[in-house]
Amino acid sequence: MKNKSHIFGLNNVGDGTRSVWSGEQVEHPYRATQTPIVASAAYGYQDIDEWYDVALGAAPGFIYSRMSNPTVETLEAKLCGLENAESAVAFSTGMAAISSVLYTFLSNGSRVVSTKDSYGGTNKVFEEFLPRMGVSVTLCETHSHEQIEAEIAKGCEVLYLETPTNPTLKIVDIKRLVAAAKKVGALVIADNTFATPLNQSPLELGVDIVVHSATKFLSGHADAMGGLVCGAEALIEKVRHYREINGAALDPFSAYFIIRGMKTLALRIRQQQSSAQAIAEYLLTEPLVESVNYPGLPSHPNYFIACQQMRGFGAMVSFVLVGGMEMVKTLLPQLQYGHCAGNLGAVETIYGPARTTSHVENTLEERIALGISEGLVRISVGIEDTCDLIADLKQAFEFVRNVSCSAPCAKDEVD
Repeated sequence: MKNKSHIFGLNNVGDGTRSVWSGEQVEHPYRATQTPIVASAAYGYQDIDEWYDVALGAAPGFIYSRMSNPTVETLEAKLCGLENAESAVAFSTGMAAISSVLYTFLSNGSRVVSTKDSYGGTNKVFEEFLPRMGVSVTLCETHSHEQIEAEIAKGCEVLYLETPTNPTLKIVDIKRLVAAAKKVGALVIADNTFATPLNQSPLELGVDIVVHSATKFLSGHADAMGGLVCGAEALIEKVRHYREINGAALDPFSAYFIIRGMKTLALRIRQQQSSAQAIAEYLLTEPLVESVNYPGLPSHPNYFIACQQMRGFGAMVSFVLVGGMEMVKTLLPQLQYGHCAGNLGAVETIYGPARTTSHVENTLEERIALGISEGLVRISVGIEDTCDLIADLKQAFEFVRNVSCSAPCAKDEVD
């Protein structure tokens, strides 16, 4: 769907207003104030010529919901308003969006350059599925812009970026790497799930295509799955064609839930990232924490890059526990205000180690090779009161300390 938000002056309003009104300043059937769920697989025509024109795209309308659906189109338009994109296309899941956009633009003999710190599912596409297609994949150290630039300079069709990364919260300099990609004519794709459109605008930084797991912050309530891809119409039309033929279309019910969730995106992100900053700062003071990953900390290796390309630092924090996985198993069950679950971006706080969340598809050896510690815990900070979340962490750490102190040492056991 092409972005029409500029017609209504939404480019000159705040994030909250755009989150509510983008894609929805239209008249709904029966004068409904909310986008209706159009649960029809097909759309009928009495005039065969009109039907044919719609089928060819020469006239507006709908033919079959695998190709387009009124509810889904509203969601696509809403993302266009938030990302300032010409066009968008929705998918059944975030991974459907990521894999489909890669399969659209890569084929036998192509080369893609990316980083080691991508989401585990994305990493599997790079390591397992694309090579089967005859695609050459080069994964660079995420912290080394020089290495990434050197690999880009060798020639590639696609540069794929994820920033901040999942779950290590590393930051790459988007503008710098886009400049390198453009020198060799490469298409630049960026996963903006963690940052959200409110904190980062990759298209404005030169990226060609932006992808989102809409299941996460866009939906915000952990009750719908979906993926979104946006960019210039000429590029998105190719992605849309791939989706139409391969079939990973978003259903209208999920589209409705994501639309509803996006209306509160600005409110949620405001609270979530305020708490995330405070939690990250607290974790720095905790002796049982080995290291903390959050781009809003001045100690973050790429803090200054984050300040330049982000408007806020997001709601994701990760930290590494002293004692590794055994410590994770002791700490997480004690938390009262947080789910231990393989999701993120919800109104509730969610905790989890990489081996059961972001990189559950990877083996221990693969995670170690990717630099992901078994003691790493990812926090998706919710909208709860900041003081309650920090108090909850404090009591959990205190429990761990008490357990450690009461456990007999090796000498006591011998005695």
